[in-house]
Amino acid sequence: MKHIPRKRFGQHFLTDAGLIEAIADAIDPRPGQALVEIGPGLGALTRPVLQRCGRLTVIELDRDLAARLRAWPGLEVLESDVLRVDWRAVQSQACSHAGAALQTSLRVVGNLPYNISTPILFHLLEAADIVQDQHFMLQSEVVDRMVAGPDSKAYGRLSVMLQWRYAMERVLDVPPEAFDPPPAVDSAVVRMQPLAQPPLADARLLSELVTVAFSQRRKLLRHTLGRWLAQKDFTGTFDAQRRAEEVPVNEYVELARSLGG
Repeated sequence: MKHIPRKRFGQHFLTDAGLIEAIADAIDPRPGQALVEIGPGLGALTRPVLQRCGRLTVIELDRDLAARLRAWPGLEVLESDVLRVDWRAVQSQACSHAGAALQTSLRVVGNLPYNISTPILFHLLEAADIVQDQHFMLQSEVVDRMVAGPDSKAYGRLSVMLQWRYAMERVLDVPPEAFDPPPAVDSAVVRMQPLAQPPLADARLLSELVTVAFSQRRKLLRHTLGRWLAQKDFTGTFDAQRRAEEVPVNEYVELARSLGG
């Protein structure tokens, strides 16, 4: 029976065979690795990844699709909302399934549902210390924001929070016609590799700080972040005569470190 894509799950299934192989090549899965795929759907990417690594753990919310996938040899299916999974428990399951050492870092892949892609990225940010790398297909505009540098319109909270913990690279561009049904936007594949020694900072404090900074992008930071810093009794030095997009990631992180003692 043909599966009808469900809008509430943001389902767009990749069908372009050439692009599917190119994505699998970029991931380069190997036997014995703790690989996890988010939202495998009809298995377009699952199949070539599984062929290369032999064993794969997948997270699928759609119970009909999860039931189909359970029939695939070599697949461990976790029927769950990815925003609710405990990534450390997933690591344990994926390692066990792959026959890997218990503390082997996860390799996470997937064509992320565009309607919840940013929440997924932030949920995974909390588990960056147990991840080797991540390869995701996302809305092209989101990838632009993820990899953007200062002094660009795309640079914002997402850029800062992710670049604090990951080195990122845009790997492939994917047109709408590569999917069924075609999304109304262009897509892209991004590679995210957690930094071996990320700058120490309180994640919640950094997130709050950056949210305040970008809350009114057109205003100088003295009107937003400057007032917030005053409320925190900040006594250090920070140039608030700039706009949020002019401040590089390392300065935001250093400011959070100063505030966190």
